[in-house]
Amino acid sequence: MSRAVDGTTPRRVQEWLRDRLFPSWPSSVATLAILYLAWKTIPSFVDWALFHAIWSPQNAGLCRQVMGHGACWAFVADKFRFFLFGTYPYDQQWRPALVIAILVGLYALSAFQTLRRSRLAPLWLAGLSAIGVLMCGGLFGLIYVENERWGGLTLTLLLSTLGIAFAFPLSIFLALGRRSEMTLVRWLTIAYIELIRGVPLISVLFMASVMFPLFLPVGVSIDKLLRAQLAMILFAAAYLAEVVRGGLQAIPRQQDEAAQALGLNYWQRMGFVILPQALRISIPPLVNTVIGLFKDTSLVVIIGLFDFLTAIKISLTEPPWSGFGVEAYLFAALGYFLFCFPMSLYSQALERRGARDTEVKTLREN
Repeated sequence: MSRAVDGTTPRRVQEWLRDRLFPSWPSSVATLAILYLAWKTIPSFVDWALFHAIWSPQNAGLCRQVMGHGACWAFVADKFRFFLFGTYPYDQQWRPALVIAILVGLYALSAFQTLRRSRLAPLWLAGLSAIGVLMCGGLFGLIYVENERWGGLTLTLLLSTLGIAFAFPLSIFLALGRRSEMTLVRWLTIAYIELIRGVPLISVLFMASVMFPLFLPVGVSIDKLLRAQLAMILFAAAYLAEVVRGGLQAIPRQQDEAAQALGLNYWQRMGFVILPQALRISIPPLVNTVIGLFKDTSLVVIIGLFDFLTAIKISLTEPPWSGFGVEAYLFAALGYFLFCFPMSLYSQALERRGARDTEVKTLREN
């Protein structure tokens, strides 16, 4: 009460508003313009998206009557399972639902570091093994489901998770190879990185789907989903390699020389001295590349795989739901946002943690 009486709290609020929103005339004009646009658009959007919306699939017939005045979320409610699981057998959809839960749980454990790092790797291996059994079946009494029926959000999460899990270690070797003193290794890695970065992902997926089987021996075939996964791994590794190389180049050469003077060999210097610092520097562009790969999974439609966005697009082709693209793409945007935004927050937390560790180290040295 005393703080409210003496005016300390209102004064702090005024200072915050002045410093953050009205520090100068241009900033003040921009703030007022944004507030005006929000005042004009947000109430009407809330009215359309919530108060006049149709939510239940049983009332889907009303969607045509309120079109333009209210959202038709009945479309999302009716096709929700297809968005999440694709054409996976209806009575077995608890399996991909459990897979999504396992993946989200593994993300959370890794992000919040509730377990020791030494325990995370075995936990991820166990989780991925369980995911393989759940999705494929054929064991423990589970019905076998061919991967042509995998789709929706489940497929998006699997492609992006496995893609990053295998592309990141490969990118480190590529980055080290590009900086290698061995001429052949350096030129081979440069050729690979520049070749992959010089073509779009659609071309790489098309090559993996159509042309790669032509080079296989007679009678040998590789699953379409596996080919798409390999293409995404090889594509992401090239981009991540350049990010890692940028971090390596930011480390002063004296760091390597000091480690060498201590008698450490090349791999010890890289593993214990250089790479930890380089990866810490590279966190923002690394996360940016990971987010880009997560969204690029929508391109697998080129080879006939139905990811989260493609499942939504296909649903719009059905006559009862044609014309509700606004609701469909808003739901798609929300789905991608719910996974991409936590990645961004996690990278910011890692940056702050790294800055604190650097400050503590500096204080100890002084």
